[in-house]
Amino acid sequence: MTSKPITIEVFHAADVTVVEGVLIGEPISFADELVLDDVYALAGSAKAQKLAVLAEDDGLRLAAGAQNALHLDCCLTLMAPDGSSHDMLVLVEESGGMVCGIYVMPLGDLTATQPYRLVGIARQTATRRFAEAAVGSFARGTRITMGDGQMRAVDTLAPGDLILTRDAGKQPLRLVTQSTLRATGRFAPVVITKGALHNDANLVLRPDHRLFVYQRADLLGAGRAEVLVKAIQLVDDVQVVRRTGGFIDYFQLVFDDHHIIYAEGIAAESYLVDATSRHALPQGTSPHRHRPHMDYDVQDSLIDAQTAVSLLRRASTA
Repeated sequence: MTSKPITIEVFHAADVTVVEGVLIGEPISFADELVLDDVYALAGSAKAQKLAVLAEDDGLRLAAGAQNALHLDCCLTLMAPDGSSHDMLVLVEESGGMVCGIYVMPLGDLTATQPYRLVGIARQTATRRFAEAAVGSFARGTRITMGDGQMRAVDTLAPGDLILTRDAGKQPLRLVTQSTLRATGRFAPVVITKGALHNDANLVLRPDHRLFVYQRADLLGAGRAEVLVKAIQLVDDVQVVRRTGGFIDYFQLVFDDHHIIYAEGIAAESYLVDATSRHALPQGTSPHRHRPHMDYDVQDSLIDAQTAVSLLRRASTA
């Protein structure tokens, strides 16, 4: 099964080098070439690069150019001077069996020039951590509309609970999973403030989580009435904002199929099980079949964050 490209933010390995320790001056590399307790720092001139990645049943590959394979080598844990821990993934680009690039994907923020001591190297968890980082989910406390019309906090739900879906009526939950991440960088949640999309309370969710909007008038110029919009595409720093700092608990709602459900009254997608995200679920979980609404993504080039919220609010008003 081939999924749509996902965008990740990475640094080149050459941007993260040892400033103290055995391999001083060397860039970060494969797990087998690293030495615990070496101290790394991100170069002050380093700039994050966006990579479009395709996840397939046999692994990852780049979506552009020669579409080289991208191998998840390991997950590293580094310790900052204040004792806080920070994780990053090491990804290796390969072509014809040869390494042609090494990247690091921080799972949170890295402060340039600050020293970080390497305290952990995990080879077995890299695929799972990448899957957790690539999907949308709801923050603790988010109220979900049940099959009987009541609203319950996402963290109180359990397999078997009947949830109201837009496309298939009442559907039973198959699985509820949770992940805790630093609320920084690309993992800092998006807050859709009360009333921004006719919601009665704040809706807090992962930046990549998609919302379903029916436009009575095609104000986005998407060419169709029904659209799926990522929460991050709505950030205007007024009605929709990012919240940073500390940690955040995210919950994923898994059904037998991908559905549109209701969170704080806003139509939003459930967890999509695909070639990437299934690695964050119990072994043997099958990818979801294709549903028509999966094709309703709004591309970044079509949406202006400064006007998107007001446009969608007007478009979805009777």
